[in-house]
Amino acid sequence: MSELTDPGTAPAQVWQRRYAGALMNAFGAPQRVLVRGEGAYVWDADGTRYLDLLAGIAVNALGHAHPTLTGAISAQLGTLGHVSNFFTTPTQVALAERLLDLALPEQVPEGSRVFFTNSGTEAIEGAFKLARLHGGPGRPRVLALEGAFHGRSMGALALTHKAAYRDPFGPLPDGVEHLPFGDTDALAQTFATDGDKVAALVLEPVQGEAGVRPLPPGYLALARTLSREHGALLILDEIQSGMGRTGRWLAHHHDHLGGGVTPDVITLAKGLAGGFPIGALVGVGAAGGIFAPGQHGTTFGGNPVAAAAALATIGVIERDGLLGHVAALGHTWRADLAGLGHPMIAQVRGEGLLIALELNEPVAPAVAAAALEHGFIVNAVGPAAIRMAPPLILRADQAADFTRALPAILDHVEQR
Repeated sequence: MSELTDPGTAPAQVWQRRYAGALMNAFGAPQRVLVRGEGAYVWDADGTRYLDLLAGIAVNALGHAHPTLTGAISAQLGTLGHVSNFFTTPTQVALAERLLDLALPEQVPEGSRVFFTNSGTEAIEGAFKLARLHGGPGRPRVLALEGAFHGRSMGALALTHKAAYRDPFGPLPDGVEHLPFGDTDALAQTFATDGDKVAALVLEPVQGEAGVRPLPPGYLALARTLSREHGALLILDEIQSGMGRTGRWLAHHHDHLGGGVTPDVITLAKGLAGGFPIGALVGVGAAGGIFAPGQHGTTFGGNPVAAAAALATIGVIERDGLLGHVAALGHTWRADLAGLGHPMIAQVRGEGLLIALELNEPVAPAVAAAALEHGFIVNAVGPAAIRMAPPLILRADQAADFTRALPAILDHVEQR
């Protein structure tokens, strides 16, 4: 009798064993074996339901099994699934046009163009290559911030700050310097010292993996001024914070995060297609013309199914007024969480539905595990920080379910 039909073996245990025997151990043991989802909920192989407050790490913008998204994917796959980039498709062109309009709402500068990828890391790799082409041999410096996370491929890893991610894979592409997070004096001093040798400055308006840390007011404006004065590209990584996650299409559209700032390059992914793999590199103005034919490429990037999924996701966000919903719910939910007054909660911060709970003790992994036992999916993004990035369709009553349960979750950890 096989494991799958052995009545004495729980289905989840079977799949965990098969996972361990078939997949590389890059992630550790899976926390659960998930088999289906609907809206903001998922179910595991043993039939337990969870409220998904992570959305595949800010990916499933419309939740699970959204009928408009699944319908768009099925319809497109039924006509044309893949053609390579020797050709284009109406969905690819339409999506590029939509992204330019969404990313640059005031005016799309002449020459702005989009390059499609399959992930955020690939979009960052493309941005890094743009920086190198722009800078040439005379501009070897690329600036990023302490706490930054931009991906795990070699170029993206060079921009990522965390030593545990970087050190096993050196030597990485050189020339990258990490500046203190949010320190305007350090930023100004760096540009004052050989600023004309800086090819690009790469920033996240909200650092997600560092614990949902928004850049301080005024930082992006100064970054734009200094990069423009010295001829460097300003590259904004909106992979996690973009596509409605903060209540605006992009986080830097918020006045306090950088309203009025127009970057040279924007990277997008995660929530762009509601769970279907896609990324995008938006070159603004002259930056849209840096790549020449043959200097960059992708087999699957911009395929018609991914483009159709992204167009459907954008359409639902607009149709259902999700930007306003995200802004309002995020504001109320953060206030409610802070209002608990629990002694283990030091701070609640974030923007829209990208939220972090800063804890007074380094017990975030234990809190995330306890939350899972209580039926909620969140994750620890540091020893003392819990991140929530739920579907944009999350209802107020669902958010309230977590708020009510949180004291018991924290108490359970505190009493261990």
